[in-house]
Amino acid sequence: MAEQEKERNKYSLIVPTYNERLNIALLVYLIFKHLPDVDFEVIVVDDGSPDGTQEVVKELQGVYGEDRILLRARPRKLGLGTAYCHGLKHASGNFVVIMDADLSHHPKYLPSFIRKQLQTGADIVTGTRYVKGGGVHGWNLMRKLTSRGANVLAQTLLWPGVSDLTGSFRLYKKSVLEDIISSVVSKGYVFQMEMIVRATRKGYHIEEVPITFVDRVFGISKLGGSEVVEYLKGLLYLLVTT
Repeated sequence: MAEQEKERNKYSLIVPTYNERLNIALLVYLIFKHLPDVDFEVIVVDDGSPDGTQEVVKELQGVYGEDRILLRARPRKLGLGTAYCHGLKHASGNFVVIMDADLSHHPKYLPSFIRKQLQTGADIVTGTRYVKGGGVHGWNLMRKLTSRGANVLAQTLLWPGVSDLTGSFRLYKKSVLEDIISSVVSKGYVFQMEMIVRATRKGYHIEEVPITFVDRVFGISKLGGSEVVEYLKGLLYLLVTT
């Protein structure tokens, strides 16, 4: 029964990019490698990368086909949350996966996400670093403590019912994502946390899959002090409004 469902389903993978020329080709190769029997499309939402990311994606379209690799570019950096909204408008699948382009979210976990959803009927399957089998590779102690502390703080204040609020590797039923995203106010890195909190408050069925988050190999991390301040503001906003 689950195999028949998988054959009927189509998965739209939304991948926001900014200066990911060195990562995007390998990411796409690994997606195709790990989903050989799955109907899917990769929607790349590029925010005007000056490093030639879009040119690489166009070359990938020549290899894999424009029906499998969709480039939906924007003129400049407009935020992570709006990137997902933009990609969602072009998604033809009944399921949507959101993932990072920098290889911190390994495509080898995608079959586990799909299998978990088929087994449980979940509305959302989210990757988590904070259960048995999950973890982080390549972070220094300070960044591990910051991430863990952010999650503990959010868990204490918001009671979201999931172990990893700030993760951004998730599978959604498309209809569920459309419903939740319409009520989300946050932009940037707080977007992911608000999405899962709103989903919990709306009563959606959420399942978790353990993943190991690997720090980017190529390029520069886009997380800085301003994102930490943004996170704290977002936490207070959700505390008041949910």
